[in-house]
Amino acid sequence: MSDQDSPKPGLPSPVISLIVLGVVLAFIYVMKGWHHNGAATAESCPAAQALAVKLAPLAHGEVASLAIADHPQPMPPLTFMDKDGKPVTLASFRGRNILLNLWATWCVPCRMEMPSLDRLQGARGSEDFTVVAVNIDTARLDRPKAFLKEIGVKNLSFYADNTANIFETLKQDGKVLGLPTTILVAKDGCNIGTMAGPAKWDSPDALALISAERSAGQPKS
Repeated sequence: MSDQDSPKPGLPSPVISLIVLGVVLAFIYVMKGWHHNGAATAESCPAAQALAVKLAPLAHGEVASLAIADHPQPMPPLTFMDKDGKPVTLASFRGRNILLNLWATWCVPCRMEMPSLDRLQGARGSEDFTVVAVNIDTARLDRPKAFLKEIGVKNLSFYADNTANIFETLKQDGKVLGLPTTILVAKDGCNIGTMAGPAKWDSPDALALISAERSAGQPKS
């Protein structure tokens, strides 16, 4: 058999054409899905989307680590307990902007920032805004309340999840890696921004950001 008669390596041209066509169609499908998701975000998270744009320039200084969401998404369902052991859902706070904070007594940075969270609640807490600090200790469950009493917390309501399921849910949702983690949640139940690590939540930078969040959507006098 001569070189001209020997079979050429590679796929036949029709097969190659079909592969190329498949890749192109897959790309178009992904791009359409991304565009549709962006449109769905704008429809399902209007308050968070507007707030994210407004707050982005204010995420500096003491709150520079706050990652403002480009495309806010609804928060996953979360359930924890109040001071009396009664279940509370994150959805029950809809209609209020909230600062959701996950902490534990074994987390040194958590312990350090807790007084500033308490002062933030005292300074800015209202019908429009509240700090929801959820303890996720899973052992020695007497320690969280004892710690808060020891440092003189007087403005924060006590919330806890001694199963740490709230942490795992947020971890699977890509919103938490460690402690402390703080998430700004808009009135529509969608995330505005996430911070990994502690912050001085009663600093001028933080107070300015929270004040802007609270005033969003309120009628001008």
